[in-house]
Amino acid sequence: MTRLLIIQPDPSDPLGPLGDWLTDAGAELDVRVQPEGGLPADLDGYQGVVCLGGDMGAQDDTKHPWLADVRRLLAKAAAKNLPTLGICLGGQLLALATGGRVEEGADGPEVGPYLVAKKDAAWTDPLFADLPLMQDVLQFHTDAITRLPPGAELLASAPRYTHQAYRLGRCVYGVQFHIETTPAVVESWAADCPEVAEFARPGSLEHDALVTVHADIEETWRPFAQRFVRLAAGELEPAAGSQRTLPLA
Repeated sequence: MTRLLIIQPDPSDPLGPLGDWLTDAGAELDVRVQPEGGLPADLDGYQGVVCLGGDMGAQDDTKHPWLADVRRLLAKAAAKNLPTLGICLGGQLLALATGGRVEEGADGPEVGPYLVAKKDAAWTDPLFADLPLMQDVLQFHTDAITRLPPGAELLASAPRYTHQAYRLGRCVYGVQFHIETTPAVVESWAADCPEVAEFARPGSLEHDALVTVHADIEETWRPFAQRFVRLAAGELEPAAGSQRTLPLA
């Protein structure tokens, strides 16, 4: 079995269908809900790491001091070139841990079903190459990655916020969007954060619209999750090496 560490910063953002896609591909999941679940002292025994989203800010250490420990562990994963996937908040934490910048989005919250587009580097990336040019995703964030970590490759972009997906080194990935949600999860977020949900396009958070987009998300991102497991298992060749180096901070 390919053992993956799953860091869940917030009970409101569970692993959802992504967990099924990973286990169906042969992964064994060690899910750590923060802060009660704690974090391992090191990454020995894990073949990969996934860090999920949450409603806290990536730098909100005053309210959530354990975020610093998550960032440190993600920095270790990046330094080891351990296959890693940060999703939304997880992608922001990974960016901060490796020298990037996260700030409140200057153009307001990005909420609801959207499309992101592949950039040039994605066409030769082991995880992104087989994705369609335009990918269905679910957005629900107020902060944004405003500067990628040094040496990062931009893999997907969108008009409002440029840094939608990136890769560090050969196999460390961050995405600004969600692929793990369900209609019920998104509806609960909208109910809990109406001041954010009001930025969604009219009708885009209605139940039928969410059911449709989640079917499209599964069609696109289930194979992506399967490729991530193959990458972690050593069955899929990571991206070509780069002359750039990863920061260790």
